[in-house]
Amino acid sequence: MLKLLINRGITALFVLFGSLFLVFSINYFLPSDAVDQLLDGTGANQEIADSLRKELGLDLPFHQQFLYYLSSLLHGDFGQSIINDEPVLDKIFAQFPATILLTISSAAIAIFIGVTLGVLSAIHHNSLIDYVARIVGLFGISMPTFWSGILLILSFFIHLGWFPAMGSDGFSTLVLPSITLGFVGAGFIVRIVRNSMLEVINEPFILTLRSKGIPERLVLYQHALRNALIPALTMIGIIIGDLLGGAVVTETVFARQGIGRIVADAIMSKDLPVVQGVVFFTAIIYVSLNLIVDISYSLIDPRIRRSQLGG
Repeated sequence: MLKLLINRGITALFVLFGSLFLVFSINYFLPSDAVDQLLDGTGANQEIADSLRKELGLDLPFHQQFLYYLSSLLHGDFGQSIINDEPVLDKIFAQFPATILLTISSAAIAIFIGVTLGVLSAIHHNSLIDYVARIVGLFGISMPTFWSGILLILSFFIHLGWFPAMGSDGFSTLVLPSITLGFVGAGFIVRIVRNSMLEVINEPFILTLRSKGIPERLVLYQHALRNALIPALTMIGIIIGDLLGGAVVTETVFARQGIGRIVADAIMSKDLPVVQGVVFFTAIIYVSLNLIVDISYSLIDPRIRRSQLGG
């Protein structure tokens, strides 16, 4: 287990470093920066702009800026917002609970719908419910989040008036964003659980249980489902991480508070420290979730642990 933790930890560090380097590189080579945004319309000359860039360290070569930023991150300093001089980490922590609430509620919807339809689809293979579940999975995977959100706003806010379309106050404002984001995750989970369940119910041990006269309900839900969910566990963990990233788009569509709104506003104002900080913070959460899922998967199924350790 120690070897597994070390291997996964090293992989996680490479992923975090790669994501940080990529985002920093993209921000660095943009044709304009936050100084241009700050001085836009002020009539400031080039000398003032250059002086401000020097004060902010934006005049340094790429490698110096990157190493300085990396050193700051290792000391827990995510930098300051160029626009309002607020610590980036404070901005993130102020809005992160709203994003976590959206992610958890959408994950609950995704797991409930995905597992339920996936199991029913496998049990009633090639039936009407199977076709419905497969269509739900197809639409969930292929339909962009912002488009699903717009359709829900048109249906349940404009035409029916059941739920508000914007804001972050109260349970009712959480319903449409959670369904929007949860529908995407449900599409993946339906397909994963369905395929896994179809594979398990044709295994010899399931046929043996049936031949012994064990009730079909126990065979399916106590034995088959338990084994079918083991390989689905890893993908569900990854999907939950994807939902955290998808919350950025969803919060923008529904004008909700959260880190999605922070990064959207930061991109518009070219506040690069905030963009980098949010991306890196989200990457830490995503990698941590996957690490936990990988370890849990190995503990549940010893065969995976042996294969990962090469023996």
